[in-house]
Amino acid sequence: MMFGTGNLGTLFGIVFLSHQVGAFLGVWLGGLAMEQTGSFLPVWWAGIALAVIAAGLHWPIVERPAPSFAPSAQTGS
Repeated sequence: MMFGTGNLGTLFGIVFLSHQVGAFLGVWLGGLAMEQTGSFLPVWWAGIALAVIAAGLHWPIVERPAPSFAPSAQTGS
């Protein structure tokens, strides 16, 4: 693994914590928008805008295999 198995618990914790915070804020802000405007339309537009921003941020990512951390076999001598 790229980050090592020693950091796996921490990485999963960060991912799931941010997922839960996002889920809470999404529901709470959706309710707030409904109370303020009487419509869920602003929430839909915000979701579309965030999706476009996320796509733009991920567009330049080039996926390639992680480097091998095993020592290479040396020939000769």
